[in-house]
Amino acid sequence: MQHLPATVEEQLILKSIREECLWENLPKRLQATLTTKEEWYRRVIDYCIRKRLQWNTCFARKVCKEGEYYEEMMRYLRRSLAVCTWTFLFLFPYHLAEYVCRVMRVSPFRYYCDMLFEVMKNEQPYDSIPNFSAADALRLTGIGRNEFIDIMNKCRSKKIMWKLNKSIAKELLPTQPVDFSIEPWWGVCLVNFTLEEFKKLTEEEMATIDKICKEEANSFVLFDPDIIKGLSKRGLIYFDVPVYPDDRFKVSRLEGFVSNREQSYEDPIEELLYAVFVVSSENATVAELAATLQADLTQLQAAASFACRLGWAVKLIDPDSVLRDSNMPSLPANILSDDEDGSNTSINSEKSGPQVLGSGIEKPRPISSTPHVAFVVDANITSYLMMGSISPGLKSHAVTLYEAGKLGDSSIADLCKDLASLEGKKFEGELQEFANHAFSLRCVLECLQSGGIASNEMANNKTSNEINDENSLLDEVKALSTDINIDESDKLYHDVSLEIDRSQSEAGSVNSSASEKPVLKRKRKYRVDILRCESLAALAPATLERLFLRDYDIIVSMIPLPSSPVLPGPSGPIHFGPLSYSSMTPWMKMVLYSAVNCGPLSVVLMKGQFLRLLPAPLAGCEKALIWSWDGSVIGGLGGKFEGNLVKGNILLHCLNSMLRYSAILVQPLGKDDLDAKGKIVTMDLPLPLKNSDGSMAPVGSELGPPEEVSNLNSLLNDLSSKIDLLTVGYIRLLRLQKQSDSDTFLPDNVKYEWVPLSLEFGIPLFSPKLCGRICERIVSSNLLQSDMINEHHDAMHGLRKRLREICNEYHATGPTARLLYHRERVEESPRHLINYASGRWSPLLDPSTPISGASNEHQRLKLARRHRCRTEVLSFDGNILRSYALAPVYEAATRPIEETTTSSSTVKTESDDADTKDVVLPGVSLLFDGVELHPFDIGACLQARQPIALIAEASSASASFHTTRAS
Repeated sequence: MQHLPATVEEQLILKSIREECLWENLPKRLQATLTTKEEWYRRVIDYCIRKRLQWNTCFARKVCKEGEYYEEMMRYLRRSLAVCTWTFLFLFPYHLAEYVCRVMRVSPFRYYCDMLFEVMKNEQPYDSIPNFSAADALRLTGIGRNEFIDIMNKCRSKKIMWKLNKSIAKELLPTQPVDFSIEPWWGVCLVNFTLEEFKKLTEEEMATIDKICKEEANSFVLFDPDIIKGLSKRGLIYFDVPVYPDDRFKVSRLEGFVSNREQSYEDPIEELLYAVFVVSSENATVAELAATLQADLTQLQAAASFACRLGWAVKLIDPDSVLRDSNMPSLPANILSDDEDGSNTSINSEKSGPQVLGSGIEKPRPISSTPHVAFVVDANITSYLMMGSISPGLKSHAVTLYEAGKLGDSSIADLCKDLASLEGKKFEGELQEFANHAFSLRCVLECLQSGGIASNEMANNKTSNEINDENSLLDEVKALSTDINIDESDKLYHDVSLEIDRSQSEAGSVNSSASEKPVLKRKRKYRVDILRCESLAALAPATLERLFLRDYDIIVSMIPLPSSPVLPGPSGPIHFGPLSYSSMTPWMKMVLYSAVNCGPLSVVLMKGQFLRLLPAPLAGCEKALIWSWDGSVIGGLGGKFEGNLVKGNILLHCLNSMLRYSAILVQPLGKDDLDAKGKIVTMDLPLPLKNSDGSMAPVGSELGPPEEVSNLNSLLNDLSSKIDLLTVGYIRLLRLQKQSDSDTFLPDNVKYEWVPLSLEFGIPLFSPKLCGRICERIVSSNLLQSDMINEHHDAMHGLRKRLREICNEYHATGPTARLLYHRERVEESPRHLINYASGRWSPLLDPSTPISGASNEHQRLKLARRHRCRTEVLSFDGNILRSYALAPVYEAATRPIEETTTSSSTVKTESDDADTKDVVLPGVSLLFDGVELHPFDIGACLQARQPIALIAEASSASASFHTTRAS
């Protein structure tokens, strides 16, 4: 890894080297540090060697001779080979071959043989060789991991002879390079012959050498391949892989890649290669890739040339066959219209608009006739694909995705074919989880490639008989999917291109227009790339933004994403995934509950608190769900995507352990809220909820028995009317015991009710059944089509606004915190005291309290449904739970944040919210009582009565310090 300068002097030295300052022009401060002119020149040469710069283009040409420079470079490389502790085994400097190979006569084959010998002599493991060096050595010498181990076993079998004479290993190494693939466009170059070598040439070889010397074009295709390969094995020629700024490449599978130890990129070409794999595109030239990465063009050309040598990149010889000539005027491309004569507006033009074109970051790529989709996954997918050893193709795809960080569109068809080969096979244990992800991945890829539309179906002139035929066809598809062994009876609805009109009202309107001319929907194949989230996170934020703007129209994220995900900015492509980094925290649950006025009883506790007893809503609960705010894991708690379910008798200990590191959301549950096994009962509803015509998607019987889903339709209508969820994802519902007044009788079939638990954005791969249903909803809603993009944008903008309001209202410096901690003086502060729950709530005296074990355990704070004023603080002193209604003067300070524009805590703009990775922690304790969200004063429950204001300030400072260190 290229280390950053640690001191000011080192920074000044690097700046002076880049500016090619001679000793006489150096600042006095640096001259005093370096002491001598020779020391300065040594620093210059060392810098140029570490960067692998050509002598005639770097500062070294002014301080040393060409031969001295390259000899010092090769000594540096060979000296690194001899280090016994940690070896930095560098790549062969192919871009310097004109001197290293031609003049110094150091061939890549001999270089890697020496590297392997040094590793064997020092008895280091094969994993100590960096990935790219090992792959290149395998290509030229034929020695991979198995061959290396075999040679070492033969050497160790010599016992004492091996200890005394390490050269035994050199005798077992090959003497000539193995046959390797040579592309027709590679250049053939001569080395400086000796007289003896010249005399041994045959007539055919002499004629070939004369042709190489005379011809300006020396491509491999112009010569006899047998003669060229013979000269290459004797080291008389070397191959040049020319890469020019206007060349285009396509990254293919990483065949022959060697996965060794974690890399410490001391080689600049090796470090750049990983970034090239991620940002590469056959639509972008090498110069454009350099601009995207903000990298040196010469080094990027060297990296692309090396990738071509190993066969990992394919040069597009005729770019005009791939890209439309930019000089030819053309009409805007119709990339997302529903029919042939539809709108010519593209997704890319909709998302970019004037703000993107005028941003000055980079000119967006030319709009293609086919939209480009990026499906963002995490590294776990590669490990699941690796488990499929029964399919060699899956392993190759997994290696490419893990190491290159990207699986291009050209490989998606082969990947789907390999995934399809797993259908009908039986899996057990951990392999079942692999099967679930494999089936889901194929389902998603086919859905995205089809654009989420029906394949060549009639838009009009559809009779009711045809609708029935489609329904029967869907039944057949579902019947076939039952043959796949998926955990929990999950089914793969792999034919996601089939769009079914379930609404019978449409049939009548269609019949009335049967005489009209039919209009066919043309199926448009989307280009889909798979990107690994960790590889994207390794890129600079500006580079990532340029990559998204240049190559992609739509970004789709899987869930759950890692703790440090990569999200496109507000000016980037359309994103079907998390709204922002705050949306991946429990803040999103508070937004959901507050928007629909429905949800489980929830308590938010601030980071840094230490409880001596549980507050009233948590006391005596059977179990509780715990959600960590920043995903930190303490004792196995806090890092689970679904939340952690802990027993009530250890809840206090768990909370105190976790509150040291993060804020917490706690949701107490009674005994009747759990199933017979003591677990929660959940149900996942796929998004979007509405069809393309605005109608609600009916709740199917596959979600559960009728008595358990009786209130689902009303809940869905309530959700869709209060919050617009036109995106990809799902809502997780929680089954709770339905509460009623004492004089109301509840029949057995309505003793449970469903409330929203969480809202997740993206596509889950862990459940094929849920994934298939989400893909069906994408098709039914036409979500990926151009006419739905504006609606999706408006819906997400409104949801993001709600999220910002909640975060700004209740964070450590928000208006609620300033009010509760008396940071704002008020002239009059009258308060109306209301005893909560109609009097004293004593856990020891009230028979209906949770601690007594009565049937009404979790209480759900029934009287919260009373009419109360909008701003209210709940307080628990260890014995009584009270409600304080704030006076109107306080209400002004706790209204939505957009009204307090002059507040010191300025509101983040939408772009700031999307770009920042800061974890906004709550600055006050909160209680959601099932209907509304209120500040919750639990000072009496805290150990040693810590000042709450101090805890809030410390929590906020700790979060900002942690974010600063992470960045």
